[in-house]
Amino acid sequence: MNIGPYILRNNVFVAPMAGVTDRPFRQLCKELGAGYAVSEMAASNPRLWKTEKTSRRINHDGEMEPRAVQIAGADPQMLAECAKFNVDHGAQIIDINMGCPVKKVCNSWCGSALLQDEPLVARILDAVVSAVDVPVTLKIRTGWDRLNKNALKVARLAETAGITMLTMHGRTRADGYKGDAEYDTIAAVKAAVSIPVVANGDITTPEKARQVLEYTKADAIMIGRAAQGRPWIFREIDHFLRTGEYLPQPLVREVQLLMDEHLRAHYQFYGDYLGVRTARKHIGWYVQDLPGGEAFRQRMNLLEDCGQQLEAVKSFFDMQFTYGERLQYGLAESALAA
Repeated sequence: MNIGPYILRNNVFVAPMAGVTDRPFRQLCKELGAGYAVSEMAASNPRLWKTEKTSRRINHDGEMEPRAVQIAGADPQMLAECAKFNVDHGAQIIDINMGCPVKKVCNSWCGSALLQDEPLVARILDAVVSAVDVPVTLKIRTGWDRLNKNALKVARLAETAGITMLTMHGRTRADGYKGDAEYDTIAAVKAAVSIPVVANGDITTPEKARQVLEYTKADAIMIGRAAQGRPWIFREIDHFLRTGEYLPQPLVREVQLLMDEHLRAHYQFYGDYLGVRTARKHIGWYVQDLPGGEAFRQRMNLLEDCGQQLEAVKSFFDMQFTYGERLQYGLAESALAA
C-alpha cells in the first residue's frame, strides 16, 4: 500500500507510543520488518517546540523514509502551525492524534477527548490538511465511551477533509487499554470510506494479525505494546501473512547483537545519564519471560553506567545459551534448577 507518494514495503506498522517509539526504536523496528513507523506524539504548543524532549521527538537523522510525525493538540491553528514546523524539520507525513486515552492528555482536551466535539474535529482536520503539502493521516478510537461510538462519523469527516489514511484503535477513550479490543467498528468504518484504514489494538501474534485483517478488511495493521522487547514481531507477522509459515524464535546470538546495537544507539541519542535510565524499560521488555529475566531486571535497574549496563546484558544473553541457541520464552522455573 502507499501513503500519498510513499510506497510502503508491507502493511505491518509500528504504533506511536510515548516514551517508546523514539528514533532508535523506530529505526530498529523498520530494520526488522516494519513497513511504517510514526514518531512519538509532539505537542502543538509552540512554547514546547524547542525543548529538549520535543527536539528529540522530531529528530529523524538517518531514519528510513517515510518520516512521519504525530502531533497532538486541540487548537486548529496551533496544530496547523505545528504541522508546518515539523514539515520544515523533515517530516514527510503528519499524523494527528485523536486516539490517546491518557488522562493528562484528555484533560487538556487533546487526544481521544476530541471525539466528543465533532465540529472541532472537522476544523482541526481542515486546518492541518490545508497547512501542509504532505500527506496527513489521523488516528482515532471507536468513540469516547461505549454509549457514544462515533468513529463512523469521524471517519467520514476525515475522508471529506482529505485525510490520506485512518488508523483505528478498537477501544473507546473510556476503555483506556482495559478489556479486549473490538473490530466490528473498524470493519464498519472500512466498509464506509474509500481511504485506507489501519486496524490497531491487541494484535500480538501472526494468527491474530491475519484474523483481524480478514475480519475487518483493513488495509494494514498497527502493532503497539506487542513490539516492546520483541521488535522482530514485524518480520514474523509479515512472513506469516505472505507465506502462512512461522519463523522460528530468534537466535540468542542475534538478539544479543541486536540489543547491543539498540542500546548504543539509545545512549548516543539520549546521552549517558538519561540514556542508561531510559534504557531500563527496553531491557526489561527484552528479558521478560526469559529464564532468569525478572531477577536480572531487578539487578540491572541498579546500574547507572552505560558500560556496566552493556556488559550485564551481554552476560545475561551468554547465560541464555544454556537453554539452547534460540530464545526460550516461558521456560518453566524447574528448568532453571536442572
